Amino acid sequence: MIDMKLKTRLPLALLTATMTLVPLMQACSNDGGQGKAGGQTAAPKAGEKIKLKWATWGNPGELSRFQEFTKEYNAKNANVEFELIPIPSDYEQKILTQLSGGTAPDVFYSGVETMIKLIENQTVTELTPYLKGGEGKIKENDFYKGLWGPGKQNEKIYGIPVDCNPIVLWYNKKLLQESGVSVMPADLYERGEWNWNAFKGTLEKIRANGKHGFVLDNSWYRYYSFLTANGGTIYNDKGEFVADKDPKSVEGYKFLYDNIKNKNITFAGTLPKGQGGDAMFMSNQVGYVSAGRWYLPIFKQNKDLQFDVVPFPTNTGKKIEPAGVATAYMVLNKTTKYPKEAYQFISEFVSKEGQMFRLQGGGNAVPSIMGADQVVAEGNLPEHSKYFLEAREIGYALTPAEAGIPGLSKVILDEMEALWLKDGNLDETLKNLGVKANQKIAEYKSSKK
Repeated sequence: MIDMKLKTRLPLALLTATMTLVPLMQACSNDGGQGKAGGQTAAPKAGEKIKLKWATWGNPGELSRFQEFTKEYNAKNANVEFELIPIPSDYEQKILTQLSGGTAPDVFYSGVETMIKLIENQTVTELTPYLKGGEGKIKENDFYKGLWGPGKQNEKIYGIPVDCNPIVLWYNKKLLQESGVSVMPADLYERGEWNWNAFKGTLEKIRANGKHGFVLDNSWYRYYSFLTANGGTIYNDKGEFVADKDPKSVEGYKFLYDNIKNKNITFAGTLPKGQGGDAMFMSNQVGYVSAGRWYLPIFKQNKDLQFDVVPFPTNTGKKIEPAGVATAYMVLNKTTKYPKEAYQFISEFVSKEGQMFRLQGGGNAVPSIMGADQVVAEGNLPEHSKYFLEAREIGYALTPAEAGIPGLSKVILDEMEALWLKDGNLDETLKNLGVKANQKIAEYKSSKK
């Protein structure tokens, strides 16, 4: 619109020309497809099919299932046509570049650390109004609370967990039995006896058998799961890193440190080049590895491998304690030309039916939504697959206190890796860890003022 005060001062010819340009400028804006937050839906021409794009990462098996879902969705929704754009490598960098250049897909996956960037640079749409407005097949309360992580900021939802991967311990039944372990971890768990002492006892027997007890990989959910299994706290209410001082967390770090020192636990970074815990597990060289359900597709292909899962052992007297859950989120590009149709796709993708479609047949993840748990029990593999569900119900995604600080996770993991590779001192490492982590947090918060 033209300011009326300005209108009184414009020459008639200039005013006429200006008024003529306004609808043309508006038409250019519509053609550019720049939908606004919360969404101005462009109207397609009569009989015109709306064409939209979505993107994700994934291995060939996952991408094949995603292609099937896209094809099914298009078949059921004649007015739209979605195209999957796979980005198998350098995903975050490519998505952020596309967003800057205005070429990003309408809907796309976001990892935990990317999620906060997308919210801060206002390139994704808040989805709370859609969830509350009943415009799709999902509601906020359909999802497990601990999974929102960085997808939810100040009670506003920007990313919906597509599914999840509760981190548990996978154990090699054959190797444990050959090492003299008479009672399997799952049986100990059912008795309420699966604690640090029981876990350590099995590790010692495996080591005495000349094998590796447990291979520890360098990731937040593996470390933090041991800390919270002891009732530890990682971040306080102010978003400060406190695991270096919290007695329960320090005790968790010490449990790992002591068992690496006495070779019950092997840090993955010290394995010979080309060897990983999963491959050594399948060749009966390792008793335990920690991961989500993503190991199932490769483990079940090995017909000679006898495996099962169990939650992390506790040291609190409780049967189970919260552990980390790997998550990813589906987001809506703020500049999509058709936000309503794009959100409908998100809604279908993460719905009960959508997750069952994607995860059935021995899928590599666990539903993030209630009511789809039967896909986890398919084929009775592993035997105690229900533990994935138990871990999910009390587990936690990476907290925004860490995910929201660029580079913070790397600072923490670099310190831990140096501890194991350089045979460092635990107390000194934790002291440095606390200083560097909180310095990183303070610098970032200061830059935002």
